[in-house]
Amino acid sequence: MTPRDAAENSRWSDLDRPPLNAAALRRALVREGGLWSGVEVVRSTGSTNSDLVARANAGEADEGAVLVAEAQTAARGRLDRRWTAPARSGLFFSVLLRPAEVPMERWGWLPLLTGVAVATALSRTAGVDTALKWPNDLLVTVGGEERKAGGILAERAGADGVVIGVGLNVTLRADELPVPQAGSLLLAGAANTDRDPLLRAVLRSLEEWYDRWRAASGDPTASGLQATYAAGCATLGRQVRAELPGDRVLRGEATAIDGDGRLVIVTAEGEREAVGAGDIVHVRPE
Repeated sequence: MTPRDAAENSRWSDLDRPPLNAAALRRALVREGGLWSGVEVVRSTGSTNSDLVARANAGEADEGAVLVAEAQTAARGRLDRRWTAPARSGLFFSVLLRPAEVPMERWGWLPLLTGVAVATALSRTAGVDTALKWPNDLLVTVGGEERKAGGILAERAGADGVVIGVGLNVTLRADELPVPQAGSLLLAGAANTDRDPLLRAVLRSLEEWYDRWRAASGDPTASGLQATYAAGCATLGRQVRAELPGDRVLRGEATAIDGDGRLVIVTAEGEREAVGAGDIVHVRPE
């Protein structure tokens, strides 16, 4: 490590945004019989999801591997959108899951499960009410307005794995927002913005929900996942515009999350359609 690297990694180099303590995270999270098999923190990478998918495909990662980056230079969201944030301003990490006990047709619940786990952890640890925008956005309230503070991206890894990536703005300030509609835990008035306990809480919550879901063979009703997601979903009960594959647009009220994790939309004509993929826009009431 060069003197410059040492300076950049020092816990005193940015008192507002100290680096994560990788050794302490491993001590807290990696245990015999637990889900998390390893926790690695890197200073910077293009995308933790891309890195972990590559490792999984090469047979170089076990289930429960956690890869965290202090900064990402090519982070991606759904529909290949870019995610940018200053170094150490958030939590940017990916995990490898291999839910062999769960039928593959239920794996689509994993991004929604992750949303529930993150929202639950943030409520407990940061004191921030985090809502879920179907299918994978994390919303907080800033100045009375809904703002996106995070997102979730799931990607297949080989024949038996899924990599789940989470990006969450923690200490992003107003002048650092990539777009006016973005938010952060800091701007939402979080009681705690220390990333170490936040990451521990999120990963413990994810392990708890994942174990519950696997024990129920992925059944969203028996595991309580479907009801819990619906209770925290800000999309339900709203007028939405769904921009669907094939340049099709569907407008109506989002009324439910079905057993496959799809968003059920009822149009003004009373037609009911379950949407499994697409971009959902919350329509403001006129």
